[in-house]
Amino acid sequence: MCMNKFVVTLLLAWQPWLVSAGELEVLHYWTSGGEAEALNVLKSMMKKQGHVWKDFVVVGGGGESANAELRQRVVQGDPPTSAMIKGPDIQRWARLGFLQDLDQLAQRQKWDDKLPSLIAEVTRFHGQYVSTPVNIHRTNWMWINKKILDEVGAKVPTTWDEFEQTAKKIQAHGYAVVAHGDQAWQDATVFESIALAVGGPEFYRKAFVENEYPVIKSDTMTKVFAQFRRVQPYFKTDLPSQDWNMATDAVIKGEAAFQFMGDWAKGEFEKAGLKAGRDFICAAMPGTHNQFLYNVDTLAMFKLGNKADQAAQQDLANAIMSQEFQEVFNLKKGSIPARMDVDLSKFDDCARLSRKEFHIAEQNGALLPSIAHGMATTARVQEEFYSALHDFLHSPEMNDRKAMVILAKRMRYGSYAIN
Repeated sequence: MCMNKFVVTLLLAWQPWLVSAGELEVLHYWTSGGEAEALNVLKSMMKKQGHVWKDFVVVGGGGESANAELRQRVVQGDPPTSAMIKGPDIQRWARLGFLQDLDQLAQRQKWDDKLPSLIAEVTRFHGQYVSTPVNIHRTNWMWINKKILDEVGAKVPTTWDEFEQTAKKIQAHGYAVVAHGDQAWQDATVFESIALAVGGPEFYRKAFVENEYPVIKSDTMTKVFAQFRRVQPYFKTDLPSQDWNMATDAVIKGEAAFQFMGDWAKGEFEKAGLKAGRDFICAAMPGTHNQFLYNVDTLAMFKLGNKADQAAQQDLANAIMSQEFQEVFNLKKGSIPARMDVDLSKFDDCARLSRKEFHIAEQNGALLPSIAHGMATTARVQEEFYSALHDFLHSPEMNDRKAMVILAKRMRYGSYAIN
């Protein structure tokens, strides 16, 4: 009898742990070296709380295949705990009633006081938080092999004319100029920065955020395509694979001088033991100084039925928004914390420059969402945007004006298509 009483008491003592431990199934695309290291920080925090982490793996990678499987799972009543969803698509999922209200947690942690208003708005639906911002990426970065730049006697180019002059010097010394993966989203990453440089913030906003047809179908957009074509001959695409991190690796190894890529590339440099300022240079893409195209990784939280999994989900959201996680994760990821109160003393010069130019851009109306990375428009419009740019680069006979007309038509179609 005493033994039975002891067993019951022991079970009751452990009951809270049993109730709170749950499964965390998370859809994400953090698979490269630096990204995977950053994600391991979050996995470790969750495992310490007794939760089981499960990666939502989609055969065929991310993008539309992942979105299709996510939709199928949710419609069948079997949503994951959380999924990486960005920009307007967060509101679309919330409008359908599938996302969990995080307002109580947000109020306890005072998210409103710690997040930039524009970033907070991205994660809300009708004023309620439904998603957790992990970081703030800047997409209009240039990553430069410092040794090559020093060898050819060139400075960091700040305009596209300066870039072409520097590119010719680099080629004369036998180096490739820009390592670039031949993938539609990588093409789009370069194009959006060229559009910002050529047209300016207001043009970018009207074309890619507001999707104003007359602005997309304009002489300015034709000039953007013309500049895009002038950069294309400098692309080095003969890489081991076309993944973005292979392009980063080419710059790290001194096979190419530049990469145009978001600051997740920095994690690859640091993983290779290189230091900003000494081994590589980070600088805004030509013509985009003090302008900031942002890409915010956000994990949306889905409504769940299991209480243990609900508790685990709250722990996940709580951890993501903690100062500890925001600091450690972003140190490894290459981005800056979404929370503005996180001290950057442990971060490098690139991160400090990123935050500085974020605030400058915020004040001068040049803080803008990346269309290449799903922040400015819906997934369907983005898909049409990708397609038009990729076709242009792979059709040497296509002139700039024709490309502009095709882009306008496809983006208009994407705006009205039923998803």
